[in-house]
Amino acid sequence: MSEYEREARLERVRALRAAGVDPYPAHVEPVIRVAEARALGEGRDAAALEAEPRTVAVAGRVMAIRSFGKLVFLTLREDGVEIQASGKMAELGEEGFARLRDVAVGDFARVEGPLWRTRTGELTVDARRIDVLAKALRPLPEKWHGLQDVERRFRQRYLDLLANPDVRAMAVRRSRIVTAMRAYLDGRGFLEVETPILQPLYGGAAARPFTTHYEAYDQTVYLRISDELYLKRLVIGGLERVYEIGHNFRNEGVSRKHNPEFTMMECYQAYADYRDMMDLVQGLLQHVVRAVTGGTRLTYRGQELEFGGAWPRRSMRDAILERTGVDVLAAPDVETLRARVREKGLDPGDAPTWGQLVDQLFSEHVEPTLVQPTFVVDYPVELSPLAKRSPADPRLVERFELFVAGMELANAFSELNDPVDQRARFEEQRRMRAAGDEEAHPLDEDFLLALEHGMPPTGGLGVGVDRLVMVLTDAAHLREVLLFPYMRPEQSG
Repeated sequence: MSEYEREARLERVRALRAAGVDPYPAHVEPVIRVAEARALGEGRDAAALEAEPRTVAVAGRVMAIRSFGKLVFLTLREDGVEIQASGKMAELGEEGFARLRDVAVGDFARVEGPLWRTRTGELTVDARRIDVLAKALRPLPEKWHGLQDVERRFRQRYLDLLANPDVRAMAVRRSRIVTAMRAYLDGRGFLEVETPILQPLYGGAAARPFTTHYEAYDQTVYLRISDELYLKRLVIGGLERVYEIGHNFRNEGVSRKHNPEFTMMECYQAYADYRDMMDLVQGLLQHVVRAVTGGTRLTYRGQELEFGGAWPRRSMRDAILERTGVDVLAAPDVETLRARVREKGLDPGDAPTWGQLVDQLFSEHVEPTLVQPTFVVDYPVELSPLAKRSPADPRLVERFELFVAGMELANAFSELNDPVDQRARFEEQRRMRAAGDEEAHPLDEDFLLALEHGMPPTGGLGVGVDRLVMVLTDAAHLREVLLFPYMRPEQSG
């Protein structure tokens, strides 16, 4: 937009003030929703509206103006619904019609008058009064081409919402997804809680934290990377079914599936294990999918997904063996496993430990192939320091991840409640950190103290809300489903 156009809009603001009109009034006379006004005219033709006039007052953003001399049409949009308004010199008089001329595309206005239909049948408010509610100093994106510059779309999401109906639809669907999750968990006796975002010690996941400083206590604190350890404290305290939907923060790269700030749903249920969590998350996601789509089948990026029925369960070992021919449990240390990988003509990379190499094999060769909802179970203990060991094989833990469309959507454990074993796991993580693993868990003495007071057998579950929204809105990139994704600072000069 040119500075000339902005200055012209500023001049309109000055002119209104000079005429004693506040271009940004604090009070708005009563209005009804635009959707309600449209409902009042539903099924009523021009003759019916003329015989029984219905006067309404509506407010919204002016999206378009068409002028025909002494007749002007406005399109008002409020909460995604539009209605036409007409301004006639004959009805408004010279002063009222002049007020109409002060309205520009992008402004907010209140229009009051009876409903009527044009010759083309368009429901219209025949303005008897028009009030400017807020002047816009910059124009909206051009109507026919919308906001197409990708960088600008995400940096100025407010314009993206105005110009692209799909973005608004995503925001609405995201809200309904979260509402459906809450309804399902509330209906099963879970209590929604809130845990600290600023934490004296981070934990609950393998990730690097964001660090900040608490001036009042002269203390280094961290933005949480997970809700897990605080939610477990609540289970220890007797809140035996709890969940939280909130933001976590991980100081990691940005990709199609990753953003440093993201939304998780975590829940914990006493007297449950990871099998119970499989049943819980399957029921939860089937409920959510039905609530927002009306069924269990949908298409994501051209692939048909079926959320109904029972979802298959596969061990990580079997999944890797099927895709690579490598039996990871038959290669008990990292050097042996690395040699087996090379024998199959694959690149073992530089994973420093057996568990991390197993995870690498899975991520590269198996994860992208898991299109339909699939549970992958029994992970290396090294990758899961907060999960119970498998009674069948102490090298593994009772853990699953749920994959859909080649993405992890959920992660769950039979939670480790043995404080002695937990301390030993933390100590091993500390050794890994000393060896250079920046994402290893720190040793949390306060959590160990809580655990020594006793935690019942517990199943824990985390669901990535943003990725779930991706699947249910057919979004190719995570930033499409975040209203304000983090963006690299713009280059100046």
